[in-house]
Amino acid sequence: QVQLVESGGGLVQAGGSLRLSCAASGSGFSFNAMGWYRQAPGKQRELVAAITSGGRSNYADSVKGRFTISRDNAKNTVYLQMNSLKPEDTGVYYCNVEAVMVVSMNYWGKGTLVTVSS
Repeated sequence: QVQLVESGGGLVQAGGSLRLSCAASGSGFSFNAMGWYRQAPGKQRELVAAITSGGRSNYADSVKGRFTISRDNAKNTVYLQMNSLKPEDTGVYYCNVEAVMVVSMNYWGKGTLVTVSS
């Protein structure tokens, strides 16, 4: 079974920074794409950023230039550095991982709350 442990959410003022981490584990699994999604109150969950095992990344237009996704393949951990935070970045941030053992499956973390005050 795959486990995802997220950390790093919290309350920050507009213009501030936060760093999210998500550590994946699971005996016999390898991890391909890893990413972060967010869900604001009353809105659908949306992709924030994702990164392949080779390091290629993509971002939502709303966070380009402010957020940076990275990963440590040795630790099976993905990070999201969030700078210049805005109130509209508020939401629950979920880690998503593509885990492979014979077949590929997607797993979700429990989510971590990010609140940006104005």
